[in-house]
Formats: sequence, structure tokens, C-alpha cells
Amino acid sequence: MPEGDTVWLTARRLHEALAGRVLTRSDVRVPRYATTSLAGRAVTEVVARGKHLLIRVEGGITVHTHLRMDGSWRVRPASERIGGSHRIRLVLANDTWQAVGYQLGIVEVLPTAREASVVGHLGPDLLGPDWDEAEAARRLRAAPARAIGEALLDQRNLAGIGNLYKAEVLFLRGVDPWRPVGEVAALDALVTTAQRLMDANKERFSQVTTGVQRPGEQTWVYGRAGRPCRRCRTPIRSAEQGAETAERITFWCPHCQS
Repeated sequence: MPEGDTVWLTARRLHEALAGRVLTRSDVRVPRYATTSLAGRAVTEVVARGKHLLIRVEGGITVHTHLRMDGSWRVRPASERIGGSHRIRLVLANDTWQAVGYQLGIVEVLPTAREASVVGHLGPDLLGPDWDEAEAARRLRAAPARAIGEALLDQRNLAGIGNLYKAEVLFLRGVDPWRPVGEVAALDALVTTAQRLMDANKERFSQVTTGVQRPGEQTWVYGRAGRPCRRCRTPIRSAEQGAETAERITFWCPHCQS
């Protein structure tokens, strides 16, 4: 699933292509909104909220989308033919650009005044103007018995972090993913590390946590099960973590994160 930095960059590119321009075409390929047309209205802004995208249109309308596992947005010249791919869920175009949403997990149109109904539950956004380290740490501490690996992925605690950053942050802080939140020392510092990693990567679609951009050397533990830890050479382990039906694979070094 794309993480908050990918969504932040996607929002910026959509904003550059759409904001301040009148839509000449809107094609919502979701049955519930099949007859909805936003043509003739200007896009006022596109913003990210954690892993959610909010495209605000004049007249108090918001198009809310979420990439989920397989979604993506592509910006193309308005004159380019995009065809009728079954993967397309949404097209928004003006005289210059067209933004095409593929396999979007969520597409809905709602009054801007009701945005809280879809994103109001989210915790502080790691890349948002509302970022509040103390509040994020407070929310995590509210469930001290919960495993820190699960708690970090709960978007109600802090919005935008995903599986990659969870694994990498816990490695960098030397914390076992199954350690209860109440036993994690320097929780505020852990949260700060997460924010700094995401902020450092937000200008690109690839994630680098080691400082090395060469393929295969970009992460410490994520995606490296069975391979030697870059610090101690102990084989990296992986396992499913989380409640039943909501498990996510996690990666960790049993020596560095003991």
C-alpha cells in the first residue's frame, strides 16, 4: 500500500495540474457517482491527509480518493488518448492536463463541509500542517498493552505511516515490533524518527532509509527476510502481525531489536 509520502507527492502533482483551472471533463467510473459531473467547475486545491487524497472543487465539493493497495494517479496532457481501460476509476481534465486514477480503492464525491466524515478519525498527519509529535505519542500511549508494530499502523494514532516505515523506524530505534507500547522507551523520539524519514522521502516516489539509493540497498530490514542485517549480520526475520484478517507482514532483526 502506498505510504503517506507517496500520497503527499501525488497530491502535489495533482494540485499543480488541476488547481486554479476549470474542469472540462469529469468521468467518475463508479456506479454510485456515474451521473456526477464536475465539468465547468474549477479545482481549488488538492491536499493529502495521511493516505487520503482530497480534491476540492468550487461550489463546496470534494472528491475523496484512497489508493489502497493497487491504486495510482497519472497526469497526462489533455490531448493524449487514454482509452477505456477497465482499471480507470476517475478522470478529471482541463484544457491542459488530465488526471487519471487507476484502480483507486475509494472514490466518492461529498460536500467539502463533510470531509470530517471520511478523514476526521485520523491522527496527526506526519507530513501535514497539523503534525503534532506530542499528540501522536499521546494517542499511542493510550493503549499501552498493544504491540508497537500494530499501534504505528493504526491511522487513528498518526496518519500516513505504512508497513515499510513501521519496520524501518522500529529497526532504527532498536525496538522489537511486538514490544508493548508501554514498554517502549523514548516514544516521542520514535515518532520523530518516523516523521523525519517520511519528510526526507516525500519529494520522490521511492523510499530510502539507509541513505543509499542503489537498488537493493535502500532499506535496513523491510523486504530483506533471510538476508543478513546490515549492522550485525544476523538473518532478518519476517512474520505476520496484527489482528486476524488485518495481518501485515513485518521485518526485524532479532539481535538489533531485542
